[in-house]
Amino acid sequence: MKPVVVVGSGPSGVHFALTLLRKGRPVILIDVGHARPAHVRAEDTFAALKRNLDDPVEYLLGRQLEGVTYPGTAGEYYALPPGKDYIFRTPGRPLVQAKGFAPLFSYAAGGLAEAWTGGVYPFNNAELAAFPFDWADLEPAYGEVARRIGISGRIDDDLSRFMPVHDAILPPIDLDRHSRRLLDRYDAARAKLNDAGCWVGRSRLATLTRPLGGRRACEYLGRCLWGCPVDALYTPSLTLDECRTYPEFRYVGGVFITHFTVDSARRIRALHGRHADASPFEIAVDRLVLAAGALSSARIFLESLHRVSGQTARLPGLMDNLQVLVPFVNFDMIGVPYEESSYQYHMLGLGLETERPEEYVHGQITTLKTTMAHPILNGLPFDLRTSRRVFRHVRSGLGLVNINFHDTRRDDCAVSIEPGRNGDAGTLIIEYREDPAENEHARRAVSRVRKALRRLHCYAPRGNVHIRPRGASVHYAGLLPMMERGGDYTTTPECESRDFGNLFLADGVTFPFLPAKNITFTLMANAIRIAETF
Repeated sequence: MKPVVVVGSGPSGVHFALTLLRKGRPVILIDVGHARPAHVRAEDTFAALKRNLDDPVEYLLGRQLEGVTYPGTAGEYYALPPGKDYIFRTPGRPLVQAKGFAPLFSYAAGGLAEAWTGGVYPFNNAELAAFPFDWADLEPAYGEVARRIGISGRIDDDLSRFMPVHDAILPPIDLDRHSRRLLDRYDAARAKLNDAGCWVGRSRLATLTRPLGGRRACEYLGRCLWGCPVDALYTPSLTLDECRTYPEFRYVGGVFITHFTVDSARRIRALHGRHADASPFEIAVDRLVLAAGALSSARIFLESLHRVSGQTARLPGLMDNLQVLVPFVNFDMIGVPYEESSYQYHMLGLGLETERPEEYVHGQITTLKTTMAHPILNGLPFDLRTSRRVFRHVRSGLGLVNINFHDTRRDDCAVSIEPGRNGDAGTLIIEYREDPAENEHARRAVSRVRKALRRLHCYAPRGNVHIRPRGASVHYAGLLPMMERGGDYTTTPECESRDFGNLFLADGVTFPFLPAKNITFTLMANAIRIAETF
């Protein structure tokens, strides 16, 4: 039996591979695969790390202090610690030019989801209306993902109206004091908030509340941002490790894939790339699965198409979730002692109903816990000593709502390729134009969120609302959409290319619509769905 060749070790690639391996099918997975550094002092809490490390400054802020946010720096509230630099390390010169879009790429073992915050939100039938299948077709795969990775949450609260129920949901993470207070306030104000179309409930998280395999349940160490040292917070590299236990699995790391070549019938016969030392790489292919992430899979497709036919194609329909960050302070929590031992990421979600159900607005509510305090201190209008005193007093009441919006395929959001010279790989050209109606849609949603926060006894300063650059959500999709019937540059409902007969695309590049939810859970489920057809 010839092996299936998979490119990419992100959530789609590893779950596609594991599904085939469990069916006895051989798999070769090809990846650049920058590895995660080993965890340090796995039993320590965040505060204990600062006490016990020989050089906590280097670990927390970086050898060159690259983790420091200096005064006057504008923009993102989120920043990755130096220990996660490997996720965004590139294998060579940049191969992308972007206009109206700030793309992020990862060549890490596990991909971009090595840095995710663990939100798992299944798509419902309204959100799947543009897909060539519905919830019933995807439900078994959602349940299988939940059994593999562990998902905690509630299925009987108000947010569940937007989240279909699948198998294998564990009990929820323990709430921190601030999140519990917000939920209590919501219970008291539920009727008025629901009348305004606002609903609050527990986040569903890819975080264990019970041991699973060799992974331990969350121990509330406050180290989520730096990487969970007990692997309670799922990342795809854990499934990659499971794939390695199968004798039918072969992992080829340190390889950057550039293109494939085809025979006269336009069936792929070989995959090409380069090793880390720039030497050429080539492997024969029977069936090829691209799961390198929507932009990287599109790049390989376009580069190959150009080399096969001389065509310089343009793929329209690039999508990404607009994200707006709304910081707030909870007056009920001012002066309350800071809670160190807690899960660091969001524990609550917020949903806004809209006239069209598929345009639901999704928010994630994160209360401030263990984090780097200096970016917040920099933003206070006081001297350092006063800022520290103010921060200590209000710290327990600080929080952030990350509001996500849906996106649709449009002709003026596209990718193409500028061919390279002398056989070099080409440059991916990305163009993204905002939908003029979206600014008003976002403005109304932010206003609704600020009003809801007031009902929860919180204040969200209008001037601190931050619209993230398009591309920052890394929920990329839409360039080779799956359709029941379609022409060139589309895929079948089983995500098989209509341009190359033995090519399958298993990542977000095939999604025909992008709901306002984190897509990682659905990426994994869809990959399993496709693999089951092999």
